[in-house]
Amino acid sequence: MPSALIIDGHPNAESLTASIAQRYATGYGDARLLTLRDLDFDPHMRFGYRQRMSLEPDLADAKQAMQEAKTIIIATPLWWGSVPALLKGFFDRALLPQQEYRYTPLGLPQGLLRGRRGRMFLLADTPWYAAPVLGLPASAHVAKSTMKLCGVRPFRVHRLLGVQGADEARIARWLVNAERTGASDARRDADRPKTQAIAAEAASSSVVATS
Repeated sequence: MPSALIIDGHPNAESLTASIAQRYATGYGDARLLTLRDLDFDPHMRFGYRQRMSLEPDLADAKQAMQEAKTIIIATPLWWGSVPALLKGFFDRALLPQQEYRYTPLGLPQGLLRGRRGRMFLLADTPWYAAPVLGLPASAHVAKSTMKLCGVRPFRVHRLLGVQGADEARIARWLVNAERTGASDARRDADRPKTQAIAAEAASSSVVATS
C-alpha cells in the first residue's frame, strides 16, 4: 500500500495546485493522490457533532488511506484567508472524534494520527512582501488547528506566494521543488518503520461531541 497520501484540495483539475500535488506524487513514487473534487461525499455537517452522519464509501476509503500513510501531504490554494470549501468540508467530515482525535478527561486534545509526518503546499496570489501584513491564516488553520490536533507532526508548510504574477520560470521551479521534496520524503520514509494507527482501537466508537 502507498506510504504517502497527497490530498489535492483544489476544485479545478487544471490548477497549479493540482500540478504541484501531482509532481510531489511523481517524486515520491509510492504515493496515492487523493483528488477531493473526484470524491462523492457531502461536505456539510448536517447535524454538527450531535449526530454522526454515515460515511460515504469514498470518504471511508479516504479515512483508511490516512490511517495507513506514513506521510500526509495537503495541496491547497488560499481563498479568502482560508482553504476552499471542498477541503474544509473534507476535514469536517473525515476527521472525527474518537477516530482521528479525542479529548482526555482534562479536556485536552489527543491526536490519534500520531507517528505520521506532514506537509502543506499553500498557494496564494498574495506577494511575499504583503504576507506579513495580510497574514496567511490558512497556514495556521491547517497546520496547527487541524493536523497538529490530529497528531500529525512535524507538519511543514511550503508557501508559494505571488502565484498570480509568477512567470513560467518561477512556476517551473516550484514544480521541480515539489518533485524533489517528494523524492526526499520517500527516502526518509523508507528508513523508518511502518506506523500503525493509534485510532484503530476506537475506530468504531459512536461517542461524539455536542458543540
